[in-house]
Amino acid sequence: MHTALLAVHILVAIAVIGLVLIQHGKGADAGAAFGAGAAGGVSGSVFGAQGASNFLSRSTAILATIFFLTSLSMAYLSRGGNTAPTSLMDKVEAPASQEAPAADTNSDLPIIPPADSGVSGEPNDVPNSP
Repeated sequence: MHTALLAVHILVAIAVIGLVLIQHGKGADAGAAFGAGAAGGVSGSVFGAQGASNFLSRSTAILATIFFLTSLSMAYLSRGGNTAPTSLMDKVEAPASQEAPAADTNSDLPIIPPADSGVSGEPNDVPNSP
């Protein structure tokens, strides 16, 4: 269903682009009045003088409506089966307990105690935070 809807959506989008490119702009009528255009200022059209603009504008409006409906349908179908809203905070795992790693007694490196474990009365190299 989703693939067929996507194919229709793409075809309608291409058709809308084509119809918009075929249509004349608002200034094209003013240019035709002064002699510019096909056949020395005479607007030769398959649909007649005004028929082309009405047909093309209505076709564009219909295709734009279909494009809008297929867009809404694809958005509705893409929401998936989960209808309950979920929070990002529900997906976060609880952090593991932050215990100090066990001291390695086989190492030649000195063991540096954490800053908050200073015994009162002993000098501490870690400055106090303001």
